[in-house]
Order: sequence, then C-alpha cells, then structure tokens
Amino acid sequence: MKKIVLSLATLLLLQAQQSNACTSYLVTKGASKDGSAMISYAADSHVRYGELYFRPAKDYPAGTMVSLFDRGSSKPLGQIPQVAHTYSVVGMMNEYQVAIGESTFGGRSELDDSTGTIDYGSLMFLALQRSKTAREAIKVMTELVDRYGYFGAGESFSIGDPNEVWILEMTGKGTSWATDKKTKARYNKNKGALWVAIRIPDGYISAHANQARITTFPLENGKTSISFKNIDKIFEPEVEVVYANDVISFAREKKWFSGTDAEFSFSDTYAPLDFGAARFSEFRVWAMFNSACDGMDQYLDYVTGKNLSHRMPLYVKPNRKLSPRDLMSFKRNHLEGTEFDMSQDVGAGPHALPYRWRPMTWKYNGKEYFHERTTATQQTGFSFIAQMRSWLPNAIGGISWFGVDDAASCVYVPFYCGMTRVPECWAEGNGDMLTYSPTAAFWAFNRVSNFAYLRYDVISKDIKKLQKEMEDRNELFVKATDAAAAELYKSSPDEAREYITNFSVDLGNNTVKRWVDFSNYLLVKYIDGNIKKEKDGKFLRNPYGFPASPIQPELPDYWKKTIIDQTGSKFEVLK
Repeated sequence: MKKIVLSLATLLLLQAQQSNACTSYLVTKGASKDGSAMISYAADSHVRYGELYFRPAKDYPAGTMVSLFDRGSSKPLGQIPQVAHTYSVVGMMNEYQVAIGESTFGGRSELDDSTGTIDYGSLMFLALQRSKTAREAIKVMTELVDRYGYFGAGESFSIGDPNEVWILEMTGKGTSWATDKKTKARYNKNKGALWVAIRIPDGYISAHANQARITTFPLENGKTSISFKNIDKIFEPEVEVVYANDVISFAREKKWFSGTDAEFSFSDTYAPLDFGAARFSEFRVWAMFNSACDGMDQYLDYVTGKNLSHRMPLYVKPNRKLSPRDLMSFKRNHLEGTEFDMSQDVGAGPHALPYRWRPMTWKYNGKEYFHERTTATQQTGFSFIAQMRSWLPNAIGGISWFGVDDAASCVYVPFYCGMTRVPECWAEGNGDMLTYSPTAAFWAFNRVSNFAYLRYDVISKDIKKLQKEMEDRNELFVKATDAAAAELYKSSPDEAREYITNFSVDLGNNTVKRWVDFSNYLLVKYIDGNIKKEKDGKFLRNPYGFPASPIQPELPDYWKKTIIDQTGSKFEVLK
C-alpha cells in the first residue's frame, strides 16, 4: 500500500482549512460512575464562535425543503426534502438524549467531494432532528449521504444515547465525472461515502482527535456485523458493526489495498498515518487514555511519531468508573505530569504558559520544528460533555455540560435536553467572532482567559479556584433539580420541562454575570504586573485607607538564566 507522507506544515495547513481541530471522548454506561452514557466534544477553531444552539421541535407541510450549508465556510450546498416532524435540539443533544460530536481527520485529499449536498455539520443536525436512538442516527446519516452525496473531508463522529455509544468514521469518494446519455447532464459517479460504524463495548471508553482510528473490523456475518445493504437490521441489538457496501472494493479499485478483506484497515487505507497525525492528533487520545487507564506508556513511541506501526486500540478499559467531572478534567489537559508538559520549557515564558500561538511549526537553520498540540487549547469555540441517563425521563435525563472558549478556563453549565428555550447570554446571534457583545458568554469567558495568558502562573490559580467552586455547586444543583423535576414529571411533563428550562436559563445567565464580576476582580488584582494584597476576598488598605503596597513577584530562576545566557553581562549591576 502506498503511503502518503505530509510535511508538518502541510498537515497543519490542511487542518486549518478543515477548521475543526476537535477532541471527542466516548464513555459507555458500564464505564461511568452512575450508569450514564457520555460523549464529549470540543469545537476547536480559530473562527468558531461559542454559542448554545437551539432548534425547537416543529411540524412541516409536505413539500418543505431544508437548505444546507457547509459548516466550515457557510457556503450554500443545496436543498433536500424536510421530514414531517423534527425533534427539539439543545446544543448537540436532542430531546431523546441522542448526542453527536465529531473531529475532522481529512484523509486522502483525492477523496474530497465538492459535489455533495451534505457536509458533516448538516449530517449531525439532521440526524439529531430525525433520530430517537444512536442506531437510528447512524441509519439517517448514512442514508442521507448515499442519496445526496457527502461534501468535504473525512470525519469521525461520536454518537450516543442513554444506552450505547458508537463511533462512525466517514470520508467522501472523490469526483469521477460522467455524462447522462439522455439529459447530457454531468454527474459524479462516486456520489456517496465510505464509512464504518462500531459500537463501543460496554465497560470501555474511546476517543478521537483529528485522525481516523478504526482499523480492521468484523466483516458481514448476518449477526453482529452488517453492510449498508442491510441497514434496516441496525436496530437488532446484536449488531455491533455496520459499514458501506463498497468500503473495501473501492480501495481495491484505487489500488490502495490488495490484501484479504479481513486485513482491510479503514484508517490505514483512507487516512494513512504520518508523524503529524500521531503527534498532533493521536497524542490527545493518548492523554485521555493515560488519565483513565493503566499501561499507556507502552504507546508513547507511537504517539510521539517514532513507531507508527504500534497503534493504540480503538477502545480501552478504564481503571475506574468515570464521571462528567473526569471528562471535564480530560478536556483541560496540557500534558501535565508528563515530560511533554507545555508549561515546563522555555516556550512557556516566565509565567509557565501551557499554550503556544500559531503557527505550530517553524523552520530554523533548514530544520522543521513544532509545538505540542494539547487537548486544552485557546481557540476552542465551545465544548460539552453530553450525559445521557436511561433511568430518567428523556427531557430530564439528558444534560449537556456546556462551556465556551478554552476548556481549561471555562465553567461547564448543565443545560437539560428538554429545555424549551436557552438563556440570552448563551443564545445564537448574541455577538459573533467579529462582533463583541457585553452580554455574551463567549466574550465574558474570553475576557478572563486572554487576560490569564499574560500571567498564567498566578491568574490560572484564581480561575481554577472559582471554576471548581461553581462546578461543585452545579453538581449539587443538578441533583436537587433532577429529583424535583422527576417528581413533577409524573403529574405534568410540560411543567417539568418548564421547571428545568427555568433552572438552566437562570443558572446560565447567573454564570455569565459571575464571570463578568470575576473579570473585573482580576483586572483590579493584577493590573500593571502587580498583585494586590487581599484577605478573605477583600483587597487590603493601610490604616489610612490607602491601598496596601502590592506584591511584585520575581521572575523564576530559569527565566533569569535565559536572559543572562542571551545577554551576558549587559544587565549586570556594576560595583
């Protein structure tokens, strides 16, 4: 099989063009503390605005069409028929607790199809509006691309409901023009997509981060594995694998694969690994696995790009049961506790900043170098942990723990999937990436995080303290709200939905107000490189009411040494 090798710079350029450099986790019921299924998603992009999407349930007259647009550019792609009824969607979870996340892996550039009508974003929202289970979502998504064509590059999808989580990986088939003999119209003979969907076994976890991860898979056997021609069987509980009819034969036609069918690897064929895919993408999967599993050091040679044949498994068994707070912690990872900790090298500056501004690669003296791509990143539009709970009514059981901006400095707010409206501070249209809004959650959290990047070693401590306080409180609020809403639901489902709506709306708005106040506090405390003295949350004054002299912390020794190494005796005090 011919291997495609991209330079680091080319890889980063492609990822920038595909825009959503995202990280997603999947947790099965048997791997969670309370028996909930969970998926997570971080919408990482330099142009993605953080807002909470809301699509109310709606009925449509026959003949209604829905317009589709490319999520990465807003380019119009076409129209398809609308269904008679769509389900309510809050964020990226619907009223039946079906949730979907994604990450772009790109893959072979010759597989991009610019003729398709449905891109990855449209697939996600159409499936959420039309599906009651994860299995139905897979059926909807694959039937849509088969009929209307798939636009864009390769994608990994996390798809979950209260009982199962699946990973679906999909890429286009490229363009091969032909002419219809009757109409003389040109059309793409390769319309459709190549894909594989696998159910994550109960008790296990999985993840994906901009690199296809499905390798070999069981072939059609009429029971646990089926192909698209038998897609209607996907609702049979024993089915665990579904794949496109031509996922293997197409590769043979292209001369990309020549082994036996059993040896076929989706990822190795359609998204061949290189150093950048391992170091920038699979490393983030490793970071999550390493935080939840034993023995992951054995794969360091792989994720650091030294041994690309030593691949990590698609799913692993965690060493403990996981909670939403665990996934929040994983989202905030900067490779702390490893030799790759971004705050520990000279690039972190004197204030231990675990971030690096783009570009991620550079050249010096004819050699190419890079910065690590950690899970927590400054350019996150929004992220969420979708928690799906089978023991509660759907409207109450589904919670999207939702945050905007950098996951390391956001506060995750619980938004119930049965909400009938969203708070104005988090709603679509309240500002955008080029329009500041003083009431928007996105801008409130960016104000704090971007200030923290200037003095990360000290300001991040204040952020983490308040972040924990608010998320601890949110957990307690949810327990009480669950109980009250579930009891109310017995007599009046509508009143229960209004109850959880009011709770989430009030909490969402109050969170933004608290964060705006917090940003003002940080400005006062850290203005001009000083640190105000305080006690019990109040800034100190001298006996006459004048501000106490501020603290002016010294630079760390390693940074002093860096200055001296570069300047010699230039700044030495003469005696």
